[in-house]
Amino acid sequence: MADINVGRNILEANERLAAEHRRRFAQAGVKVLNLISSPGAGKTSLLEQTLSRLAGRLRCAVIEGDIQTDEDARRVAACGVRAVQIETQGACHLDGAMLAQALEPLDLAALDLLIIENVGNLVCPVDFDLGEDLKVAVLSVAEGDDKPSKYPALFREAGVLLVNKIDLLPYVSCDLERIHRTCRALNPKQVAFDVSCKTGEGLPAWVDWLESWVKG
Repeated sequence: MADINVGRNILEANERLAAEHRRRFAQAGVKVLNLISSPGAGKTSLLEQTLSRLAGRLRCAVIEGDIQTDEDARRVAACGVRAVQIETQGACHLDGAMLAQALEPLDLAALDLLIIENVGNLVCPVDFDLGEDLKVAVLSVAEGDDKPSKYPALFREAGVLLVNKIDLLPYVSCDLERIHRTCRALNPKQVAFDVSCKTGEGLPAWVDWLESWVKG
């Protein structure tokens, strides 16, 4: 009996779903971001700040991925956008099948931008294509400056890097230039923004870029 590569089969099935999602997104004319970070990097806070600044500029919706609870979806919904929660019940990433169910209540043609907040994890979400247009890596300075070299796959594939919580730089050991130097070596085309949800620093530039990317 031939050996069966279960991991390969799972990824191949996911690739087929991702291709279908990509076709649907393109047909609806909606741009899709896949937001990836470790737990505590500040993805949801960044979403709140981003969505509040995009109000009246883009029609947005969010799909929230968490192992349990709908806390983040409720926070996002308070920004005045449609939020759909996915509880993975232990899975460390979102996949195409989970996303297919979450897309059912959304009118994609009524949206300009769909943001998927993936489960907090620097490894597993990178392997599962969701049909997104762009991966966005979020890294908090409190995590240290070695994460891009330790977890290169995400930072190689991410089209955008958001270095978050820069207001903490005086209090943590983090070399911001090392982060950018490592990420530029992994992906020279990557766009990077240093931001703080507490002070608002860097957020206008990020949001202006995002609006231009969606409309362009």
